[in-house]
Amino acid sequence: MNKYFPAAMAVLSIFASCKNEPAKQDTATGTQDTVMVKDLHTQSNADSVLMKHLDLDIAVNFDARQISGKAVWDIDNKQMVSTLRLDTYDLTIDSVTADGKKVQHTLGAFVDHLGNALSIPVEAGTKQVAIYYHTGKNARALQWLDPQQTAGKKHPFLYTQSESIYARSWIPCADGPGIRYTYTARVTVPKGLLALMSAENPQQVNDSGIYHFNMDIPVPAYLMALAVGDIAFKPIDERTGVYAETNMIDKARYEFEDVGRMVQTAEKLYGPYRWGRYDALVLPPGFPIGGMENPKLTFCTPTIIAGDRSLMNLVAHELAHNWSGNLVTNATWNDFWLNEGFTVYFERRLTEAMTDKSYADMLWELGYQDLEKAMDELGKDSKDTHLKLDLTGRDPDDGLTDIAYEKGALFLKLIENNVGRERIDAFLKKYFDEHAFKTITTEQFLTYLNDNLIKGDSALAKKLDINAWVYGPGIPANAPHADRARFSKVDEVRQAFLDGKPAKELQTTNWSTYEWLHFLRKMPKTLDATKMKELDAAFHFTTSGNSEIADQWYVMSVTADYKAAYPAMDQFLSRVGRRKFLEPLYTEMMKTGKQDMARSIYEKYRMNYHPLAQESIDEIVAKK
Repeated sequence: MNKYFPAAMAVLSIFASCKNEPAKQDTATGTQDTVMVKDLHTQSNADSVLMKHLDLDIAVNFDARQISGKAVWDIDNKQMVSTLRLDTYDLTIDSVTADGKKVQHTLGAFVDHLGNALSIPVEAGTKQVAIYYHTGKNARALQWLDPQQTAGKKHPFLYTQSESIYARSWIPCADGPGIRYTYTARVTVPKGLLALMSAENPQQVNDSGIYHFNMDIPVPAYLMALAVGDIAFKPIDERTGVYAETNMIDKARYEFEDVGRMVQTAEKLYGPYRWGRYDALVLPPGFPIGGMENPKLTFCTPTIIAGDRSLMNLVAHELAHNWSGNLVTNATWNDFWLNEGFTVYFERRLTEAMTDKSYADMLWELGYQDLEKAMDELGKDSKDTHLKLDLTGRDPDDGLTDIAYEKGALFLKLIENNVGRERIDAFLKKYFDEHAFKTITTEQFLTYLNDNLIKGDSALAKKLDINAWVYGPGIPANAPHADRARFSKVDEVRQAFLDGKPAKELQTTNWSTYEWLHFLRKMPKTLDATKMKELDAAFHFTTSGNSEIADQWYVMSVTADYKAAYPAMDQFLSRVGRRKFLEPLYTEMMKTGKQDMARSIYEKYRMNYHPLAQESIDEIVAKK
């Protein structure tokens, strides 16, 4: 994903080389005790009952805003327990059968963040459990869009966002990243609409409105995905393509031109792409994140459609997840950096291979700036700035910060700088191969790192200072920095402007998105209105079609009270649902005495945003 218990609760137990309290280990030898780690964010007992396969048969009802049907689980009651427990959140369970016989289920009390545990009586030899159910109005994974909330304005749209623990709000399941299963599905939708899943997909609308799906590679629940709408498909090459709303498909296809070559380049770095097809779906504007790495079908924000292919590193990130995350998965949400840190590192290596080192260096520097901002917000001594997290009793989304992404990636960059690219690339390729379709904890990874790369080299271990990175706060003193050659030139241009050089005379020819972002980010906190007007006249930031640049400009405009940008900012907030862009803008309005404006805009457009974005912005605009 591109860029959040009661004591009696049943928990998933995964046997791993780790400790419940993050244990510091001898980084030269990898010595540690072997104990049991618990995933505290599932109420299932999938440690006792193997979840082998899910057969889903559901119908999508836009009028009722409801998914209904049955989830049939093939199980192996390996420990012969008498109860199967699954996760649910705002699901109504209509009935349950075990091997075809109706049984009496129970729903436990609601637990914050986690929902209600579904308990089903089973016998030692039970092979199959069928759950008949329907979703509720507070399903956190689902966004139901009326026609006017889509790009095409003619048909409704539904999509899911299951990460981190939201699959349980549309499927009764064992919802933890360490629990993998295969699935098939039959999905009935209104005729004329196309249904897609994180599975083998159709490429055109059929006449029946009934679609069949198959995912024969085991995946965790957070990678379950569904989208339904007025969707068209265009191929890129024999194994890649793009889906989008029909009125957006030509723009999307242009933007995704290089994705086939991107897959080939990724394979040259870290081995074969193992998921068959790689397609992407450009979602309607309300999608709350940049991208979601659903297997076979990346979901991505329309804000990357800039018309010049300048924001496609987001797709590089989601593609990289098919090695780090989808192929090798963090065992619990405390180990989230093993997904995102590795993916950011892979993304930047892939971007460098597709462009050049100076381009990738800009991304490293901007990422470092994001990391510094996250440290300031969380507190440099906060345990939430450790790579290994402790999310006990908390929403796992609390860990979805730039710490996992940027600090995790910098740790791998530090290793690269100390052992060289040839060694780290061989190590990562072996790591992906040997852990393919498995889950891993932080401690297991550190043991693997010691056994396969450090190999008792105490001098190297000292240089890396692994404990400071994984179990320590802040940015360690040995953090690497990228070359700033291109940004140094940007700094000179910015300073010339601040010293009085007219904006129209600034040398900005052939600047990339990231040079413009650095140019704007490092402006004085409050730029006077005259300077804002001059920049706007020269570079037309207010009407920029590049969402990254536009959002940064609008934040600056709010701070400077540059009213000329407000109508365009209002329109931007009406059509963009990505939290990365929404949160800074609403926060800046609330901080600068524009609370009435923030609340007025939000009241108009709240329904355009995904429930997860609504939760975030509700909290921001409620602040006094």
